Amino acid sequence: MHRPSTLAERIAKLARAGRRPAAAAMLGAAACIGAPDMLPTAHAAGSPTVRDFPARPFRLVVPFAPGGSVDVFARLVGQRLTEAMGQPVVIDNRGGGGGILGMEIVARAPGDGYNLLVHSAAFTTAAALHSNLSFDPIKDLIPVARLGVGANILAVHADSPARTLQDLLALARSQPGRLNYGSGGPGSSSHLTTEVMLRMAKVDIVHVPYKGLGPAVTALLGGQVQMLLVGMPNVMPQIRAGRLRALAVSTSKRSPFVPDVPTIAEAGVPGYSASNWWGLWSPGGTPRAIVQRLNDEIARILQGPDLRDRLAAEGAEPLAATPEAFARLVREDITFWRKVAREGGFKPE
Repeated sequence: MHRPSTLAERIAKLARAGRRPAAAAMLGAAACIGAPDMLPTAHAAGSPTVRDFPARPFRLVVPFAPGGSVDVFARLVGQRLTEAMGQPVVIDNRGGGGGILGMEIVARAPGDGYNLLVHSAAFTTAAALHSNLSFDPIKDLIPVARLGVGANILAVHADSPARTLQDLLALARSQPGRLNYGSGGPGSSSHLTTEVMLRMAKVDIVHVPYKGLGPAVTALLGGQVQMLLVGMPNVMPQIRAGRLRALAVSTSKRSPFVPDVPTIAEAGVPGYSASNWWGLWSPGGTPRAIVQRLNDEIARILQGPDLRDRLAAEGAEPLAATPEAFARLVREDITFWRKVAREGGFKPE
């Protein structure tokens, strides 16, 4: 017997069909009426309530090795969440599978608000590229709060002969398949955004995946790879120290944090544009009141001038969003990257 689809399934079906406006409209309606299959509001008997939350430490799962931009956001926000909510926040780095392992750990955790995932736009590329996951990235992980936004930046070693993006592309064309680029793992944002750029530029540079962007940056500093296109917080300290050189930023406009660095579109790949963001998720089934409580606290934390200054030094900007707005962003990005993966023939490595 055919089971009527839930509202979330109907929205996902519209998104997969490329009908983003219709999906977004239905999502907005669901948010207005508090649809239970989008952000749960009902509390089962004995389930946690906002009245006694939090009552024990939090675990923030970072799905990459230490040192990358997701790790930076987790530690900066986690420290302030401890101060705001009076409970310790434990950072749990679980690198593997381009972020999939950490996503799965949180998706399988109890929906009580104490097990949280900190991730980036790489969440959506991983969800788009992997079709056989053991969990549903839309149903089993609830978007709680956006943490910030920023550009990706194309960086090379300070000793690289490439002083501009045009130099790098010319070098790659003269030695097809000889240069390497690093990423945070197969299906990560750094993987797909780089591949799209290389295909638009018609150059052959070999992908070398790592278990997070911290190791990928180390590989660039050590000469194992020749370029990285990653979120700015991953490499800004090394760029400011003169160990790495910035060639271009990924967004359609120049970044206010590095105004002298051209966009990729300006520097040699017309039409290219990609942005980055970071956010917080909880397991499916987390009570709506707890999701909202966490979102409210995160929004207050992001308003702090000390956090803004700290992230600005890393090349990122704190920017909050409601759970509904963040869920809409996640769904739209997954739909976009599924289309890119399908048309470009990208598959997990």
